[in-house]
Amino acid sequence: MEPETLPTAASTSANAQASRRPIWMRGLFMLLLMVAFGIAQGLLWLLAIVQFLWLMFTDAPNAFLIRFGKSLSLWLAQTTQFVTCASEEKPFPWSAWPPGD
Repeated sequence: MEPETLPTAASTSANAQASRRPIWMRGLFMLLLMVAFGIAQGLLWLLAIVQFLWLMFTDAPNAFLIRFGKSLSLWLAQTTQFVTCASEEKPFPWSAWPPGD
């Protein structure tokens, strides 16, 4: 029967660093997604303005803008879930763009 070996300070430190690496990577993904989220907010403003103008002149909403707005809102929701740690699944561009149908 072999004696049980206790973890050394070096092995404990190496394990701690290895377990923290995914946390730092997640932090990097969160930072990148928050920048993309800000850009998407600007795009949402533009989308709303264009849709309003379209509606004023044609008395009907633009179908393409409706579909894109739906898919953009799903991406914003997925991104919010990831950056708040409510989901482990990374949103676009690490997964498919959500459908707007």
